[in-house]
Amino acid sequence: MLFCVIITVCPQSQTDCVGIWKSFNITLSGTTLNHFIMEQQTELELQAAAFRRLVSHLREHTDVQNIDLMNLAGFCRNCLSKWYLAAAEEKGLDMDYEKAREIIYGMPYSEWKSRYQSEASEQQKQKFNETIQQQDQ
Repeated sequence: MLFCVIITVCPQSQTDCVGIWKSFNITLSGTTLNHFIMEQQTELELQAAAFRRLVSHLREHTDVQNIDLMNLAGFCRNCLSKWYLAAAEEKGLDMDYEKAREIIYGMPYSEWKSRYQSEASEQQKQKFNETIQQQDQ
């Protein structure tokens, strides 16, 4: 007898997941299914909370320049904005890059830039170019 374990990640509702599993003749007890779905929901909530905290932290620490973030971590507020926009587009939402930036920055980007962005030093620019080259490899 051959047994096969199929793990599915269902972004849809519990009913949709059950429908998918039934189409493969997979049955789970109600308790197991509810536990599985609760774990997925909890994980999603934790990820969302961590993301909100990251965005809040970056909004509070306006002294941290995007170029410093790029040089140290390989991403910045603009990267987060692009990732946010990509996620919105995957969901079929109508959003543009400037709106995504406003969500991440907490204000229009042009306003944030005029208030908080300083001119990058030659050392920061050199490090940035090195970081970009490393990411392209």
